[in-house]
This record gives sequence, structure tokens and C-alpha cells, in this order.
Amino acid sequence: MKSPKSLIEAIRFFADPANCREYLVSRRWPDGVTCPTCGGQTVYFDSSRNGWECKTRHEKRKFTLKTGTIFEDSPLGLDKWLPAVWMIANMKNGVSSHELARALDVTQKTAWFMLQRIRLAMQDEFGGKLGGDVEVDETYIGAKARNMSPARRRKKGIRQGLHGKVAVMGLLERHPDKGESRVRTVMIAGRKKGQMQPTVRANVEAGATINTDAHFSYQGLSREYAHNVIDHAEAYVDGAVHTNGLENYWSLLKRALKGTYVAVEPFHLFRYLDEQAFRFNERKLNDAERFSLAITGIVGKRLMYQELIGALSVGVPA
Repeated sequence: MKSPKSLIEAIRFFADPANCREYLVSRRWPDGVTCPTCGGQTVYFDSSRNGWECKTRHEKRKFTLKTGTIFEDSPLGLDKWLPAVWMIANMKNGVSSHELARALDVTQKTAWFMLQRIRLAMQDEFGGKLGGDVEVDETYIGAKARNMSPARRRKKGIRQGLHGKVAVMGLLERHPDKGESRVRTVMIAGRKKGQMQPTVRANVEAGATINTDAHFSYQGLSREYAHNVIDHAEAYVDGAVHTNGLENYWSLLKRALKGTYVAVEPFHLFRYLDEQAFRFNERKLNDAERFSLAITGIVGKRLMYQELIGALSVGVPA
């Protein structure tokens, strides 16, 4: 079927409910529409409510395109949801809730909830461990205390150093099967050996080649891996021994976090990591292909607003 190639085409195309239905059905049910509850194929389309009904008698016989997806129970139409997915999947530095709210004519709170649900759809389902040639590096993410006012530092309980920051480990598999490098990020408790090495073992298969900097917490991994070390006090590259792939990824990630989102609560950080990893890993796709891939992740996932904010006692971030 015809599909949009740009954002303006997507806005025009998905303004028609029939186009939304045809596009999503072809990706969600390529072999024909089935009931999300019983899996039966004996369903009929009810045009009066733009949905289907299963002919087998059971609870929740009636369903729509939104049923069983991140869009479920949302009062917003797909003419707003689908362009929102397009924007977050394809804008290199992300899109803030304020920008999305202006673009879709919704409230900032609604736009923020939409973005968090879409990030859930973009979440990578880790398919086994990384292998081959892998870069491993870590970084801290969070506001710099020196840029805060004394009152804000007291409110957040920040005194000095890295207090209030979140440690994130990145693992980049270089050109698997002659393809493009792919990255995986994991939030960790800190940079101690007992916190970092289990994360490496959980994500990289034994016998692989790993490239790290000279941080002491990586010492001892050579018993399970071919461990190459680059000491940044002496050089940043020694032939194929470097972590420059991850350094590039960190710069992209922090540009989005600092430039677009400005402030991200640690409780929600993993969602923003998922978003950036999705765009990085699928960077060679065109906009239409990347959007289509993001759409495949909407099924079987649900995020309720109370669940989203339940662990927070502070305001909603940008």
C-alpha cells in the first residue's frame, strides 16, 4: 500500500481514518485481522465505530486498532498519535513535550504522556548477548551542581561531586555480520567493580573481544574475554583499540538530553535511553522505514499514567 515518505505527507495521509486503518492493519495483522482476546479470525468490521467484533461469544469481543497497543484507552485519534510516532522516531535530537504539544494542539501533560508511551514501543528487546568486537564504556548523566543555584542544590540534597547523577554503561557491538554497529545501554548503580563487571558478563558473551579504557573496575575481565585496554592519559586510539564509537554515542545522547529535554528525572531516564538507542541503531533506515519499525513495537505494551508517575513526588519533566 502507499505510505508517507516525510512528516508533512504523514500528517496529510493519517488525517484520513481509512488510511490509518489500512496502514496499521497491514503491519499488525499482515495475514488478516484476528481477535486480540481469543485469536480468532472470524471477525467483521463495524464501520459505524471504526472497529471490529469477534463472532465468537466471549468478553471483550469488540476491539479497535488501539486495543492491545500503547494507544489503548487514549481519547486522542490516530491522526495525532501516528505523526507523534513519526516525529520522535526521526528527529535526531528528539522532540520535547512542549514542542509536540504545540504541533498537535494538545496540552504539555498529554504530549509528555504520549512520548513516554511511544518510548515504550521503541524499547529494544535484547536478543541475546553481544559478541565479536565490543566497546564498553560508562558515563554519568545528570545536572551539574555548579550550574545550580544554592537553593536548588539544597532542595535536591546535592552537595558535591557526582551526587545526584546516574551511571550508565554503554556496550557497542562493532559491525555485527558486516552490518552497522549497534549500541545497548544499561543503568548501573555505580562504577565499582562489583557493579560494572556483572553488567558486562550479562550482556557480552564469553570469548568476545572487549575494548575499554583503563578504569580499574574493568581489571580481571581478561579471564573471560580478549580484553584490550586504551589508557586515555596516553592516547585515545591504538589501531583498533579504542572506545570512540561509544564516545560518539554519548555525545549524541547528551546533546538530546541537554539541548532538547533539558531536565530528565532519573526515574524516567531509561525511557530516554531506549529512544536514543533506537534512533542510533536504525540510523541507516530512511524516515518511512524507521517509522514503520517503531509501529511494530506498539502491540502488547501498555503504560498507565498512574504507573508512570507513581514513584515520583516531583513535577513532570520536559
